[in-house]
Amino acid sequence: MEAVLAAAGVNLAMVSAMSNFTSQQQQGASAGSNWRADLALSYALELGRSVARYQHSGPLRILKSLYPEGDAVCHNVLVHPPGGLVGGDTLAVSVQVGEGAHGLVTTPGATRFYRSEAGAVATQSVRATVAAGARLEWLPVEALAYPGCDARNEARFALAPGAEMMAWDITALGLPAAGQTFERGRFAQHLEIEGVWLEQGLIAADDALLMNGLLGLAGRRCLATLVFAAGSAIARPRQERALDAVRALIETHALREFAGVTAAHNQVLVLRALSDLTEPSLDLLRQAWGLWRRELWGMSAEPPRLWAM
Repeated sequence: MEAVLAAAGVNLAMVSAMSNFTSQQQQGASAGSNWRADLALSYALELGRSVARYQHSGPLRILKSLYPEGDAVCHNVLVHPPGGLVGGDTLAVSVQVGEGAHGLVTTPGATRFYRSEAGAVATQSVRATVAAGARLEWLPVEALAYPGCDARNEARFALAPGAEMMAWDITALGLPAAGQTFERGRFAQHLEIEGVWLEQGLIAADDALLMNGLLGLAGRRCLATLVFAAGSAIARPRQERALDAVRALIETHALREFAGVTAAHNQVLVLRALSDLTEPSLDLLRQAWGLWRRELWGMSAEPPRLWAM
């Protein structure tokens, strides 16, 4: 595992410190202190190469840039050493993608929203601006909502005409494999393409109709969404090719009864899935991401190195 992490550009000393950070974070929460981490990431196209630069405050880092697809696409791993948030903690990430640049961001592990005390909310916020002719792929691992959490997970994307992006959100409620069901807690979500599309929701563990109703989550505890969005209208033939490719995938997938894809707007395509565990949803989204890369960008599905672990 260490060899794989090193090959992916992961700082092993940082990884080994994660448990210590998490322990300190939980102790700090019990003492009433809050953690905040900010990161500003920017991509620029320089002599045909997408170059990433960042500034940070607190325990939030970008690891070294990788170029498995050549200079045009810069792959980065975003690392939060504590590994999770408790009530009152905030992670704030801003991303700027300059004209013609292409950035891909993923994470090495899940974002954990731990149990909150005294009504304090744990917040993860992402704001991204994508310039004309630029592309962004925002592909973090899932968010885990621990029983008793009070969490807010929000992402806002502003796209200039000619800009395009793909982003996904995977939320797992509770820890079913560990026998910890999501019996109490709240998880608020905000996903926005500015001026085009807005989705907001609140998942409350005591909302039986939402959690278990046939028009709600139907007893499933993993929600997954993949979005393709453009700063201009997506041409109808291009849109239909992308939708048809993912519909054919869904028909052969284990989640075929619990997944669907549609054009939510003439600038937005959305795939949604429900599952009992994260793995089936993650598998579907990864395959759909690869199909949309091919159909919409004429690119192969070159996965980040961490996905091979």
